[in-house]
Amino acid sequence: MRRKVAGMLASLVLLGAVMVGCSTGTNSTAKKEEPKYPTKPIEITVPFAAGGGTDLNARAMSEYLSKEWGQPINVVNKTGAGGATGTLEVLKKGSKDGYSILTQSVSAVSASFAGNPNLPFKMEDLRFIARLAVDPLAYVVKADAPWKDLKEFNEWVKKNPDKLTFASNGTTAIATFGVIQWMDSIGADFSKAKLVTTNGSGDALPKVAGGHIVLGVQGVSEVANLVKAGKLKILGIASPQRSPYFPDVPTMEEQGVKGITVTQWYGVSAPAGIPDYVVKKWESAIEKMLNDSAYQEKMKSILVQPDYLNSEDFTKYVKEETEKFKQIAKEKGLIK
Repeated sequence: MRRKVAGMLASLVLLGAVMVGCSTGTNSTAKKEEPKYPTKPIEITVPFAAGGGTDLNARAMSEYLSKEWGQPINVVNKTGAGGATGTLEVLKKGSKDGYSILTQSVSAVSASFAGNPNLPFKMEDLRFIARLAVDPLAYVVKADAPWKDLKEFNEWVKKNPDKLTFASNGTTAIATFGVIQWMDSIGADFSKAKLVTTNGSGDALPKVAGGHIVLGVQGVSEVANLVKAGKLKILGIASPQRSPYFPDVPTMEEQGVKGITVTQWYGVSAPAGIPDYVVKKWESAIEKMLNDSAYQEKMKSILVQPDYLNSEDFTKYVKEETEKFKQIAKEKGLIK
């Protein structure tokens, strides 16, 4: 009997040890640390040419994060089809582990999805990680244009919509949406205005400065050099507040033009499927970067304004903006 009791006690002790072991294993799994990231070089693809706003933002960010993370971050430019070529390259050939990243702008995302229903990829193929910065649209004419301010220009456009030519990358590019919202606000007939297709600001703005195109609608950072050189004149900037880079120029809203929501922005995305812990690592690093005083000085040098949105808010923003652009395109018959 004594042996039987002893055997039962031994069995209970053994069972307890096993249960404790299982419990310890469960806790160790729950407390398991997330994988280290990054542990190797990261490639950032810019779907536009070197030297533009998207490229400058990507290179400033890569310089900061390579020091922050202690890993090389290489920026490559893959141009074509309004940003679609580089985007497709990353989605089809890039990895989903956080080492293939895209830096994009509104032109390659919201405007592209709104204007091209037959793109070879869907919005769901992208994971939007964070917004970096904004670059409000500036409405510019040649420096010696006959209109002294936006009010005079608005009156001329309302009377002569058929004489208005404006530069844009295409029928559903950001400049086109900016012109539509402005003309709708002042009660001018957009259908009579003439779009002159140009290849980015480097092509468009010299033609405006030379008087070959009446109006240019580009980001503040893009018009700055020709404005400062006395070649272009800013009539207004589409922003809630005045630009810190041109504080003497009134906003469009200050001058009675309301409802312009189009703005240039730059952000970071990746192929859908990127791990959540990698997204969180990017979010926290970008937020820290945008609050860094040295990085803010870098932003001033390229004349853009840091404007952070985390992944959730950025995704919501892009979806809402895309739907707004789709509605404008439908109403104006921009997609044939």
